[in-house]
Amino acid sequence: MDHPSTDGATTPPHTAARPAADHADPVPTEAARPTTDRDPGPAGAVDTSPLATAQSQLARAVDILGYDAGLHAMLATPRREMRVAVPLRRDDGRTEVFTGYRVQHNISRGPGKGGLRYAAGVDLDEVRALAMWMTWKCAVVDVPYGGAKGGVTIDPHAHSRAELERVTRRYTSEIMPIIGPERDIMAPDIGTDEQTMAWVMDTYSVNRGFTIPAVTTGKPLAVGGSLGRATATSQGVVHTARAALARDGVHLREVTAAVQGFGKVGSHAARLLHEAGARVLAVSDAHGGVHRGDGLDLPALLAHVARTGTVVGFADADPIDNHGLLTLDVDLLVPAAVEGVLDGDTAGQVKARWVVEGANGPTTSEGDRVLTERGVVVVPDILANAGGVVVSYFEWVQANQAYWWTAQEIDERLEQQMLASHDAVASLARAEGITLRDAALTIGVRRVAEAHQIRGLYP
Repeated sequence: MDHPSTDGATTPPHTAARPAADHADPVPTEAARPTTDRDPGPAGAVDTSPLATAQSQLARAVDILGYDAGLHAMLATPRREMRVAVPLRRDDGRTEVFTGYRVQHNISRGPGKGGLRYAAGVDLDEVRALAMWMTWKCAVVDVPYGGAKGGVTIDPHAHSRAELERVTRRYTSEIMPIIGPERDIMAPDIGTDEQTMAWVMDTYSVNRGFTIPAVTTGKPLAVGGSLGRATATSQGVVHTARAALARDGVHLREVTAAVQGFGKVGSHAARLLHEAGARVLAVSDAHGGVHRGDGLDLPALLAHVARTGTVVGFADADPIDNHGLLTLDVDLLVPAAVEGVLDGDTAGQVKARWVVEGANGPTTSEGDRVLTERGVVVVPDILANAGGVVVSYFEWVQANQAYWWTAQEIDERLEQQMLASHDAVASLARAEGITLRDAALTIGVRRVAEAHQIRGLYP
């Protein structure tokens, strides 16, 4: 397949295509600030929510690109939002009602693409932020998707497998009018997995009357999944980490690392870093963390997690909390858990030289400013964890063609696409004297804006 375009690598951001209208006023209109469902908190408090961070990042890119308020508003405002009731008949016969969301932030470059999250704290603002980040992520790695995201406000650990299946099928049926392989394609996220995607695919297919594998990605291989999808995000993290270090003349085998989050992304990232020669000193999950000064025995740790379900209690290590892990004296830090963990205070205590974001939005705007001032290299989420959407695209292509690629083909294409995207971002950052985050956002936002402008405004 074609490699990602490097049009952002040498073109100064201020010379990018702009709308014909006067762009002297970069201040967004009120439409660029979608209403929020969150409590704004005490007067004067800094908003560190994912949506505030996403909006701040977009505003920075718009300012660099010189876009006017009208285009800013179009880029900031989700194209579609759906909120649905998800009633569940519990195993004991009781009925509970949960709330589900699906946000399609932008579909100018192709169908919506984004995960489905099950978590007790899911709300519309979080889903809006995640959908926006997906828009830029897809554009940065140059796959023909727009950004979308979904979620159900539910604690998956408090429900049986049968209950989660009923929630998934009801949620899918409620949002069915706006999803489909040519409209919006789902993938796993926090609290969901390949089985969840199989239930979504089956529910959608049964209602359409025939099997449609391309409505989801991240499915089991037996029902149209792709080789390499389970580890794709983690592989992308390691590819971009290796590339970022190489620009400073450093190899992975020369560094120490800490990984926050030991789930679908963090566990594989830690293993891959270990296999590449890095010494992984600490990891953590939702229950706690473990640390060993001369490096963790990753194969033994993975076996412990397979037996117990958590890193806690691993005999050959000392306990460590999340704050201790994030501020540990290591070379490379991989936050691969949830949003907002690197705020201004924590960022001021980070000792790592490189931060590679495996999670979506782990660094707040204030945290980003602090890390930049301290000279920490941050490989942003919309680049670093884009391996998942790249291989999701490969899975979608394979499903539409009913022709399956080998694991080697997928690994090679993923590496090519991630490294080409990293090179474009890093080249622009160096040429313009901006951060990797600003460079990635500039490339992603410009590509989306160009699609808007080329397609025109209807009617």
